[in-house]
Parts: sequence; structure tokens; C-alpha cells
Amino acid sequence: MDQVHSEEIIWGGRTLRIETGRMAGLANGAVLVTYGDTAVLVTACVADQPRAGADFFPLTVDYEERLYSVGRIPGGFIKREGRGADRTTLACRLTDRPIRPLFPKGVRNEVQVIATVLSVDHDSPSEVPGIIGASCALTISDIPFAGPIAACVVGMKDGQYILNPKVAEAADSLVDLTVAGSSDAVIMIEAGAQEVPEAEILGAIRFGHDSIQPVIEMQKRLAAKAGKPKIELPLFTVPADLADAVRQEAGEKIKAAVRNADKDARDAALSALESETKAALEARFPDSGGQLGDAFHALLKGEVRRAILEEGIRPDGRRSDEIRPIWCQTSVLPRTHGTGLFTRGQTQVLSVCTLGSLSDIQRLDNIGIEEEKRYMHHYNFPPFSTGEARPLRGPSRRSIGHGALAERALQPVIPDVDKFPYAIRVVSEVLSSNGSTSMGSVCGSTLSLMDAGVPITAPVAGVAMGLVKEQDKVAILTDIQGMEDDLGDMDFKVAGTAKGVTAIQMDIKIGGLADQILERALEQARQGRMFILGKMLDVLPSHRTEMSPHAPRVLIVKVPQDKIREVIGPGGKIINGIIEKTRVGSQRVEINIEDDGTIYINAVNRDAGEAAKRMILAIVKEPEVGEVYLGKVVRLMPFGAFVELTPGKDGLVHISQFSDQRINKVEDVVSVGDEIWVKVVEVDNLGRVNLSHKEALRGHPERERAPRS
Repeated sequence: MDQVHSEEIIWGGRTLRIETGRMAGLANGAVLVTYGDTAVLVTACVADQPRAGADFFPLTVDYEERLYSVGRIPGGFIKREGRGADRTTLACRLTDRPIRPLFPKGVRNEVQVIATVLSVDHDSPSEVPGIIGASCALTISDIPFAGPIAACVVGMKDGQYILNPKVAEAADSLVDLTVAGSSDAVIMIEAGAQEVPEAEILGAIRFGHDSIQPVIEMQKRLAAKAGKPKIELPLFTVPADLADAVRQEAGEKIKAAVRNADKDARDAALSALESETKAALEARFPDSGGQLGDAFHALLKGEVRRAILEEGIRPDGRRSDEIRPIWCQTSVLPRTHGTGLFTRGQTQVLSVCTLGSLSDIQRLDNIGIEEEKRYMHHYNFPPFSTGEARPLRGPSRRSIGHGALAERALQPVIPDVDKFPYAIRVVSEVLSSNGSTSMGSVCGSTLSLMDAGVPITAPVAGVAMGLVKEQDKVAILTDIQGMEDDLGDMDFKVAGTAKGVTAIQMDIKIGGLADQILERALEQARQGRMFILGKMLDVLPSHRTEMSPHAPRVLIVKVPQDKIREVIGPGGKIINGIIEKTRVGSQRVEINIEDDGTIYINAVNRDAGEAAKRMILAIVKEPEVGEVYLGKVVRLMPFGAFVELTPGKDGLVHISQFSDQRINKVEDVVSVGDEIWVKVVEVDNLGRVNLSHKEALRGHPERERAPRS
């Protein structure tokens, strides 16, 4: 075993330890990060040669959860971990985003970072050690990397910020913010919040950035003891003479081509200009490969950024704080429970809300503390949304991440289950994409929820902010489109209500972001969000008071816990009988009983749901003297007949209580299965119910006995 080196600090009230040299010795870099009782092994490896034909940096980050880390065996038949759940994908993205900008530009060698979760202490979630481990493994390795960085989670309660809150602290925290950064600047933000004002969000970001500095310093100390000399990887750069030739050939033409508000027309003009440029220069540079295309893209990037910084002109002619035209529509589809169509410029998202019973709640099988999810948001990004033809696959990491961001943005305004007892799923279908479809899905989903009659506590809107920065020149852009996202330095998404922020996601392509820029971006995003909210509320000011006729109705019945058995009946006989009796065609009510005696009745047909509710209430209600029932004869005895008043509850009609006339045999007046009117005349000390048929008829001749059909 190689020599083991380690560093250790007390951080957020727990021990953070990073060691190297004991595990995974063949990786370019490997560290074991322990925080509390959480342990994550993170490795970094690089390929010997550039990937053939690659025109991008092939970085892969994998996050491997092992259920043994929480002492569990996987469910199902296979009994081994399979494809990672959404939580795993989100952890991969959380690690990838802050390290990606810190590799040298032009690297084409494949780099793989793998974080394997070995042990989990829920008070110390594994995502933060995973990010720290990725940074440290790369820092001590021989792979070129401009780190170290670190990350932490920030909570907030009673106006005080909390570093890496424990489970109990996180439960009532107003902020759940993950911040990653270097010694000098913030690189990544991922946050959910309970409508928190921008000033407090900025304070949380500052607190987090200050809190990670000791972790950055401990990585530097470990690198001084165990770091390897950095290797030189080949960097793919465009030769100066080729870049100059492309500039001379297309420099003036590209200025006109790029300034077209219509994405399709602009893309067509740029594509034609690129083809012309390549055709004109291929003979002069026969061995250029893809470098002509790289040079053209660099020229395009430079022109777009120059126009924004020097002339204040964006590709579509907008001001830096101007939002593209917005139009919205609700109730788009006839049979769904709620729909919202949100269009902003050439970005269009259709969000569809579906309401279900509480049995539709998603059950989770992962290493996290969360076991179920009542509100679900899914995001689909089909190829036609960008005018492309390519194979349909399962959701990408990006799609999962965008869906999770929208879900986080809307979660704070979803009503509690006791106020709205439904499982809720929203699916956002991206129909057209030219910038910030994730924020479009937040807006469309708010409209779909309100259209479905979900009493959200406040409407939520979102906007994506961009940045172009060259030395001291800075432009912050509201509502970025695709080109500005691709050629700019930042993608800063902010969602929230009129009151405050509910979600943030920030990624940058430069080394970090200064505090002053963050503050300006948050304020500009707030102004943009308020404008968008106004447009949405013009279409639908509040949630609908009437739900779709196709949506299920959920009725709530509360019964004593000792009555649950009576409602269910032996082998489920009683409750299944209620379901069958209230069936309308092929539609059955669905009944879910909680351990505390809360019963949820789910029915598309409201009358059927009300009937099931009445039956349940009748079962748990104790008969009282004087009450009259239409009961069913279930058993005959020589001295009388037992009559079922409600499922599972019988009473006795003595032979003398059938008529004022003498009756020789009970069989002469009733048969099993008959329905007869009876009146409760006595409930004795043992709870036995005595009934009278003749008293029920007295004064009511219409109450004649009728056999059950």
C-alpha cells in the first residue's frame, strides 16, 4: 500500500476528513472523503490519447449509490443496483457543473470522475462530499485542473444561516442552497427556497462561499503532500493564420447574419455563410479538418459578444433587460385535468396537470431519507423542439435536471395534503426551444395547476439570466435565447413568486462570479419575473374553483381508529362491497385508509363518491334509539330475524315486533335477503340492538317490505 496522506477539520460541527493512498491506487487521482459517518470514494482518470473525432471536451461524471451504504438490500427480483434513479442523475449534475469550467480549453482527452457512495449518514448527505472529493481527486492527480473548489449546503432558520444542516434542521429551513466555488468566486448554485427575498438569498450565497474556504485550504495542503506533477495534454486550438483567413472571409458578413430576431432565418443565414467560408478556404487549408468550423464558431462568438458589450445590441435586437413577447393559454386539451401553454419568443412549453388519488404517490427506493413523492414534475425535450430529426431515447440527464428544477420551484406553493388530498403530476412538453425551456416549464406548469383547480398558495414564474464578461466590461441579459446561452458566460435561472425566490440554478463557463454581479443578476431577474407573472395572471388570475369533470374527486372521512376494522371487514369484505355497490359502469371508487383513521375516497363520479362516504359513515355510526333503517334480513331464527342495518352491523327483530297480529313462524312474513324497514327500540348494555318492524311502519304505510332485487 502506498503512503497514506490525510487532512482533517471540524466543519459544520462534524469531522471532515480527506485521505489518499489507501484505496484505488491505479487511478490518476483517488480520495476517500468522510463527513460524519458518510463516506464517498472519488476517483479521477484520464485517457492517454484524445478521443478520435471529438470536437468537445469528453468529461463524464458518474455518481454510484450503493444501498449497502444505508444497510438495505435492493427491492425486486434482481437484488442489485440497476440504473440510477433521478436522485443519482441530479447528484452527477451537481458534481459535473462546478468542475467542468476548470479544465483547460481545447482538451479532447476523455476524463472520467466516479463518486461511489460507501456509507451514508443522513445528517451528512453524500452530495457535498462527492463534489469535494471530485475536486480533490483532480487536484492531487496529474490531470490539468484549475482547482481546488469546494461546496456546502446552506439552510436558514430564524434569520440565521446554517452550514450543512442536519435532518432536523433542514425540515423547517426556509432555504436549501448548495453553493460551489473557488477561493475567489462562486461557480455553481442550486437552491430551493420558501419564497425568500433576494437579499436573504444573496446572504446565503455569501455565507456558503465563506464557509467553503477552510475546505479549499485543506485540499491545497493535501496536494502539497500527495499531489502529482501535472501532465501536458494536447490542446486543440485554431492556428492563427487559419483564424485570420476566416475573419477576412466572413468577418463583415457575419455581423449582418447574426442580427436577425428570427432564429430559423438567423440559423439558415449563418449555416449558409459557414458553408461559403469553408468552400472558399478548403483549398488553402486542405488539412484543416474541423478547424475551419471551429474558427467560424469562434468568430461568431466574438461578434455576438462584441455587439452586446460595445453596442448594447443582442442578436434579436432587444435591450439587455427586455423579455421577448409572451402569450399564454389554459384549458387547451379537452380531456386532461389542467393545461397551460406558455410561449415566450420562440420558446413554447405545454404543461399538463394530472390529479390522482394518494395511492398514486411515487414510492422512492434510494439512499435518501425521502421515501415518497406526492408532487411530481416531468420534463420532455423531443427533437422536433429544435427542428431536428434524431432517435427518441429515454430522458437525458439534462431533461431530468430541468424537471427537478421546475418541481423544486413549484413545491413550496403546493397545498398540504389535508387541504388538497391528491397526488399531482405535471408533465412539461417542450414544443419549441430557443432558450430557457426549464423556466418556460415553470410558467406553463403554474398555469396548468391553476387550470386544474389546485389551490396553489401563489403563482410562480421563472426567467433565465445570461452574462457576457470581458475583463471589466459586463452585460447581464434577461431572458436569454439559445445563442446567448451557447456563446455567453452564465446560465442563471431564477424562479419564484411575487414574494420571493423558490428555486435557483446557476452555471458559469468562466472561473467564477463576483458578488456584485450576482446581486445585479438577482435584482434584474426579480424585475423580469414580476413582468412575466403579470402576463400569466392576465390569462388566469387565480386557480379555478371548479375542477375538470374528468378529474377524480377526493372525499375525506375521519373515523375512530378502533372502527377501521369494521370498515374493512373480514378479508376486506365490507370495503370491497362498498366499492362494488357504488360502481358506475366500469368506474369504481378507490378507498384508501390511513392508520390514523383518515379515509380518502377517490371517485371520478361524485355521486358514487358521496354514496361510498354515506356507507362508511353508516358503518361507524352507532345505532340510536328512534332511528329508522331500511335493512336486509340476513338470518332467521325461531324467535325472530337478524337484520343488517349497515355492513357488519346487525340487529334483532323479535317475532312479536313484526306485526300487531300473532305470527306463528318468522318464515311466514320474511325471507333471507328481504329488505324491511326497522326502527331501533333498544340498545342494551352489551351493545345489542333490538329492532321493531311494526314501529317503523306505524304512521308510515309507504314503508312496506320489498324483496331485494
